[in-house]
Order: sequence, then structure tokens, then C-alpha cells
Amino acid sequence: MSSPDALDTAGLDLGLAVADTQAIDDCWNRIGIHGDRSCPLLADHIHCRNCSVYSAAATRLLDRYALQQEDRRPVAAAEGDEDIVTRSLLIFRLGEEWLGIATRCLVEVAPLQPIHSLPHQRSRALLGVANVRGALVACLSLVELLGLDSTHNGASSGRIMPRMLIIAAQDGPVVVPVDEVDGIHAIDERTLKASSASGTQASGRFTQGVLQWKGRSLRWLDEAQLLSAVTRSLT
Repeated sequence: MSSPDALDTAGLDLGLAVADTQAIDDCWNRIGIHGDRSCPLLADHIHCRNCSVYSAAATRLLDRYALQQEDRRPVAAAEGDEDIVTRSLLIFRLGEEWLGIATRCLVEVAPLQPIHSLPHQRSRALLGVANVRGALVACLSLVELLGLDSTHNGASSGRIMPRMLIIAAQDGPVVVPVDEVDGIHAIDERTLKASSASGTQASGRFTQGVLQWKGRSLRWLDEAQLLSAVTRSLT
């Protein structure tokens, strides 16, 4: 079961990641730090994330993304999009920039979890893996994928909690950390269609448009292009 402050938004689950973890033999959940701690290697490594078995399992999980990609087709647009009056977007912040992405590609908003780096990272966007309810899930940097400024000097309020977005990529869920989540909002379809393609942000990567929202400039992300880039980062 997800934690109380996690938000399940799309009726999806971590089935692929859980199945992969079980097939790989998730010893860390049985005899490791999340199990009965009977593993003879635990005394030497202190924590499972320091063990070569854990790193090898994470690497095999990423290998499966590459193998499954060969049989995938582009994600089809949701039926009836042209008839809806509003579009549901998750609004979140990275640094100083507010962004919105369609909730249909979102699995869950979860509390921030430790990210475990991997040896020989495959791309600059790949941060490592995170343990989500016992399943190893690849963790990516949206800041890197979107080409955003990684420096953020503003003081954050104690009420602002960083979160992890679990998104449904083509070959299974991936995790992306964000600085703040405002929530899910129904945006008028006419506003989205009229969002200007001009300005400094609209030329950014994976951007459908830029609109004004609550007195802020909101960058509306093209989820199809973004998810395609996510897949490329894993393969």
C-alpha cells in the first residue's frame, strides 16, 4: 500500500517494476536491509545499496527497458480529447520554473526517497534508482532532460515539500524528483490551444505552449515527446 501522503492519480501501478524485481530476486527485501537482515554480506556492506548484487540488479532492470523498447509503438492519444472542455494537468515546480504535464501519464505523486547512484551511468539524465515499495525504479532528472538552470538560490518555506513523480513511461514506471507539487488542475482547453508559442520558454525542449496561470508563467509540456526522451535516456 502506498504511503498516506502519496497520490494515486491514474489507476496504474508499479506492476512491471515489481515483476522485474521479483524475477531478479530482490534479496534486499528478503534477507537484506528491508528483510530479516540474515544476509552474510550485510555485515561487510552495511547497506544493500553498497553491494554489487544490488547494483547488478539495477543494471539488469535498465537493460530490460532497452530490450522492451524494440517491440513498443508510440503511445496513442486518448480517445475523445478533441471533445473535452478541460484538460487535467499536474502543476509542479523545478527551481524557479512552473510546469504542467497531462495527468494521464502520471502514476503517483510520492514522498521523496533516497536515490542510489549506479556505476557507469548511461546518460547524464539518469540519476540512479529509487526503491519504491520494494521495487527498483529508474530515477531521471527532468532538469537535465529539459535543459533547465540547475541553480536555485531562493529560500524554500518549511511548508514546501519536494516530491517524486512516478510517471508511466513506455517500458515501465520511472521516478523524477521535483521541488514542489501544486496539485492537479483542470485547465480550459481553449486556454491551452491559445497558449502562445512565442517567448523565451516556448522554444525550450518538449514544450507545447506557455500560458499564464495564477499570475505565473506556466510551461505546458508535450508529454509524448518527454516520455520518448525518457525512454531514450534509459536505453
